Amino acid sequence: MPPVDTGHALRGPSPLHAFNRYEIKYPVGTAAVPALRAALAARLSPDSHCAGVGYGVWSVYYDTTRLRFYWEKIEGLRFRRKLRIRHYGDRFDLTDDTTVYVEIKQRVNRVTQKRRVPLPYRLARQLCDGWSMVEHPPAQRAFVQEVLGLVSGLDLRATAMTGYQREAFVGRDADLGLRVTLDHRVRGRDRDFHLGADAENRFIIPPSRSVLEVKANDRVPYWLTDLAARSNLAVVRVSKYCQSVEAFGRAPRSVFHVPDDDPVGPTHQPAGVRTPSVTRNEA
Repeated sequence: MPPVDTGHALRGPSPLHAFNRYEIKYPVGTAAVPALRAALAARLSPDSHCAGVGYGVWSVYYDTTRLRFYWEKIEGLRFRRKLRIRHYGDRFDLTDDTTVYVEIKQRVNRVTQKRRVPLPYRLARQLCDGWSMVEHPPAQRAFVQEVLGLVSGLDLRATAMTGYQREAFVGRDADLGLRVTLDHRVRGRDRDFHLGADAENRFIIPPSRSVLEVKANDRVPYWLTDLAARSNLAVVRVSKYCQSVEAFGRAPRSVFHVPDDDPVGPTHQPAGVRTPSVTRNEA
């Protein structure tokens, strides 16, 4: 059983939601990615930020010393949330003035809700460290106060980082509101939490796997579920944050942990070769 910490008064969902979505995730063997990418491109439009090669997504997650948010995910609580700072793009281009996003991502029953505000990285760090001397615009104030309440009420601190290369597709015509992403080379670290630090990262999901995420406002279209079935994809419950916590030994590996061995589709490695889930990687 996970340790119990205080702050249950902060568990209630805020009435302010940026959007509600259903999320479905599938692991994909890298050998299957080209055909899957082509099938998605035939029905969806590329995200305007992809520029043909995708973009980096780097996040630092905040949690309690006893990993309350991690355990809420593992136990499948009907209401749970996470606080993070997220940067899109090349992490080595990040400065104190670069715009990043402070996000609260929460789950209410089966629906995912995400709210965020854009801030210069310097102010984002200050906010998630529990203090902010800046007068924020009126539209941001309720969210900022909620973040400050979470950080101070639960004594949150930077706990884990994740990073990956993302390809993104968006729906058109009858599929408006649909978003599908392919995340490759999923890495992380358990220290040096500055998003732009020239620090070592490790694979937290075997590099022979990518993660396909389907995000829909109401329902996933039939053609997409049919594509997943024809591609022999199986739905998994996986959290990149939890994956990072477990990969670095902060918690025992859960039933949701992506295994070290890779049974997902054909790969280019010889039979019997075991791919470690934690692989050193600098990029």
